[in-house]
Amino acid sequence: MQSRTSGRPALLIVALAIVLGLVAAACGDDGSETTGDGSLPSKITIGYQLIPNGDLIVKHNGWLEEAFGDDVKVEWKLFDSGGAVNEAVLAGGIDIGLAGSSPVSRGLSSDIPYQVPWIFDVIGDAEALVAKPGIESVKDLKGKTVATPFASTAHYSLLAAIEDAGLSESDVKLIDAQPDAIYASWTQGQIDAAYVWNPNLAKLIEEDGKVLLTSADLAAKGKTTYDLAVVTTEFAEKYPEAVRVWVEQQDRAVKLLRDDPDAAAEAIAAELSISVDEAQAQIEDLIFLTAAEQAGDEYLGGGLADNLIAAAAFNKAQGQIDGVKDDQAYRDAVYTAAVKAVSGG
Repeated sequence: MQSRTSGRPALLIVALAIVLGLVAAACGDDGSETTGDGSLPSKITIGYQLIPNGDLIVKHNGWLEEAFGDDVKVEWKLFDSGGAVNEAVLAGGIDIGLAGSSPVSRGLSSDIPYQVPWIFDVIGDAEALVAKPGIESVKDLKGKTVATPFASTAHYSLLAAIEDAGLSESDVKLIDAQPDAIYASWTQGQIDAAYVWNPNLAKLIEEDGKVLLTSADLAAKGKTTYDLAVVTTEFAEKYPEAVRVWVEQQDRAVKLLRDDPDAAAEAIAAELSISVDEAQAQIEDLIFLTAAEQAGDEYLGGGLADNLIAAAAFNKAQGQIDGVKDDQAYRDAVYTAAVKAVSGG
C-alpha cells in the first residue's frame, strides 16, 4: 500500500514521457509481426482482469484461439486494475486490455495512444463502498481509513460519493491498494472501509461488511461507470480484422450470458475459482450489451464519449489529472468500426 501524494499527477506525466520513448522499441515483441497476408498479427497480447464478465468466458472457452487459428498466438496477461493496464499499454506490453471508464478517461487525457472498441459491462452493484460495522453512512467516513485501487473506476466512484456526502478528500484517509490487498487489510483490521469490485467485494460483505452505496446508486446520479476494452491505436489501424474478430467473440460471450446463463456462470466460476452460484450472483450485478446495442447512440455511437468527457472533467476537478483534452479527442478515441461490422450496422 502507499498513501496518495499531491505530486502523483506531475510524476505520472514524467513517467509517461519516458515510457513513450520505449514503446516503439517494445512493439516488435508484442505482436507487430504479421501473418502471411498481413491482415492478422502473428501474436495478440491481451490484458484481462478477474471481473465476472464476457472476457473470462472468451478466455476460458478458448474462443479467440479457435477463431484466429494456428497462425495467431493469443497470450493472456492478468492485471489487478485499469491503472496497471494503462501502464502496460504505454510500455508496449499488450495490444488489447480491460480498464474502467475512469482510468480510460485519465489515459486519454494523458495521451495514451489507444481507442475503445467495446464495452465489457455497465457497472452496477458489482462495485460498492463497504464499511465495517458501526459506520452507517458515507458521512461517517470522516477521519476513517478507506482503501481503493487508485486510478480505477472504484476510485472515481469513491471520490464522487465523498463529494456527494459533503465531505472533502482530505476528510478521509485514502489508501491505494489492489483488490486482493484490500481484502487482506480488511481481515487484519487495518482499514475501516473500501470501494472495490467483485469478487473481492463479495468477500468483504461476507466478512461483516455493510454496503453504504453501490456504483448503481451513483449511476442514478449521473456518475455511470463502465468496464471498457482498449486497443492500441497502432494495433487497430494495422489489424482492423483482428479487432473485428476479437469483438465478434466478445459479442458471442454476451449472447451466452443472456441465452445460457448456466454455461456462462460455469465458465466464469472456473476462472474466478468460486462456485457457480457465487458466479451467477456476481454476474447479476453487471449489465451486458450486445454489439448491436453498443453501436447505438447511447453507447459507442455517442453516449460513451460524453461519459469519458465528464469523467475527465471530474478527475481534473479532483486534482487527479492535470488537464482535459478537447472534447473531440475523446470522441475520436471511440472505435465503432468493429461493433458495426459484427452487428451488420
